[in-house]
Amino acid sequence: QVQLVESGGGLVQPGESLRLSCVASGSTFSMDEMYWHRQAPGKGLEWVATIGPYSRNIFYSGYVKGRFTISRDNAKNTLYLQMNSLKSEDTAVYYCARDFSGVTRGEGTLVTVSS
Repeated sequence: QVQLVESGGGLVQPGESLRLSCVASGSTFSMDEMYWHRQAPGKGLEWVATIGPYSRNIFYSGYVKGRFTISRDNAKNTLYLQMNSLKSEDTAVYYCARDFSGVTRGEGTLVTVSS
């Protein structure tokens, strides 16, 4: 069973940056399309970004495009999300997943953007 473990969250001020990581167990990572999702307090799960198996197809939600960058290192079974110019509305628990709906997501990592 593939497990996903997110890390890298924390408390930052508006305008600052964070890089999230997601380590995947299992041998299929390099073949999987991977996703980042987030869930803000009191709200539903929201798709953030998608990356294809060999980073050929990358998509972002309109809320983060131009500020966030999704990437992966297949040799390390690791997915990343570089988040720049963070805003208070980016405050959420961030999850990586192997599916668009987020059903396969890990436990998540909390990002709090506050002054």
